[in-house]
Amino acid sequence: MHDVIVVGGGASGMMAAIAAARRGASVLILEHMDCCGKKILSTGNGKCNYTNTMQGIEYYRGDDPAFALPALERFGAKEAIQFFREIGIEPKEKNGYVYPRSMQATAVRDALLCELAKNKVEIRTNIGIRAVSPVDGSYEICTKNGDFHARNCILATGGKSAKFTGSDGSGFLYLGKLSHTVTDLVPALVGMNAKVPFLRKLAGIRAEARVDLLVENRQIASDQGEVQLTDYGISGIPVFQVSRFAAKALQDGKTVGASVNFLPSFSQEEGSSLIERRFQSLGERCAKDALIGLVHSKLAEVALECAQIPFGKVAGSCSKEELRRLSGFLLGLDYPIVGMRAFEQSQVTAGGVCTSQIHADTMESKLHPGLFFAGEMIDIDGMCGGYNLQWAWSSGFLAGSAAAARSDAAKRKHSSHAHGQEGKEDAQKDSAATTQKNSHHSHAHESQEATPKRALACGGK
Repeated sequence: MHDVIVVGGGASGMMAAIAAARRGASVLILEHMDCCGKKILSTGNGKCNYTNTMQGIEYYRGDDPAFALPALERFGAKEAIQFFREIGIEPKEKNGYVYPRSMQATAVRDALLCELAKNKVEIRTNIGIRAVSPVDGSYEICTKNGDFHARNCILATGGKSAKFTGSDGSGFLYLGKLSHTVTDLVPALVGMNAKVPFLRKLAGIRAEARVDLLVENRQIASDQGEVQLTDYGISGIPVFQVSRFAAKALQDGKTVGASVNFLPSFSQEEGSSLIERRFQSLGERCAKDALIGLVHSKLAEVALECAQIPFGKVAGSCSKEELRRLSGFLLGLDYPIVGMRAFEQSQVTAGGVCTSQIHADTMESKLHPGLFFAGEMIDIDGMCGGYNLQWAWSSGFLAGSAAAARSDAAKRKHSSHAHGQEGKEDAQKDSAATTQKNSHHSHAHESQEATPKRALACGGK
């Protein structure tokens, strides 16, 4: 029987295994893909943005984002950078984003595999897991390859995003026998489907913009950066950052919209004034040419069409109403959001095992002692920028450390009990020997007293 079995060989699972093994636990990883760490290879566009120096609760989401704080305080960005430096990954930091100096995600995955080997962690791949069950104070993991047993079990199977990497949501199926609650799962860090007629004309355009997410006409999230316009809707980092809120709202049946400002450096009033001044100062030009250098040419054409301004119309002759419509398009057109891209296109899953059923300082289940969770399985997800990997490292470290400590405590208790039993048996043996000795002495004394009496009796005759 192993001290710890980790179900799932992704980022959090490998970290959990290393943390447990470094504390002397015998560890086995069960992975259903042909190798560990496949999802790591696709992070950061293949460069692996493995953490971020800017940390805080505002970068993490979930029904209770504060749940992540104990893990982040114990094993945060500083500790992650130091850990990876120890296993050979030199950091390269850019605007808070931390990458391996080689700028290769394979380096991070391979360094973790080297550390697993160094700490004698056993890895079984292509394992089809069927059930995880508590049995007499330990855990039985039933698989198509046979059954495995451990004193502690860490579930680190990921969410439902990027199925091709092994993150297919199957881990949540094991929770049926364990009575844990799973909050609604939705794709996050993903593009949004919008219903507007001109999107095909804008497909492929990338532009600096601010995205304000509206739920029931109330702004609930906002982000700024490079937005990508597609034939299905909108994408890019700012869209990813607000997408989990859109997905949750749509699942709840609420109306969702995204207001996109293509002149994010300006307020509504400033932007409108800028456009009016350009059409006046460049008044001899046609309307289309008055927008040269301000926005992408294809975006300018669609904006003029929607504002009902002919491309060839003299800029200086445009009415205030026409310029108002043009400003409305460029400074905050509302894109009705009708859906999200699928889990396969998402980077992370929002939702997971309810955090109220997990101890925040150990990642141990409150329902089943010896059962731990790590990574994306838990109802915590992060923003773009290395935050989801940081959560994997933080939660994995806590789960592995706590599982090893629990196993060690159980061994000490068993050893103490065994010594106690041995002592008790020795005492019983000593007591029996003493009793036997005393009995022998008593019999010998009686024998000595009986002999003279018999002799006297003979002499009397």
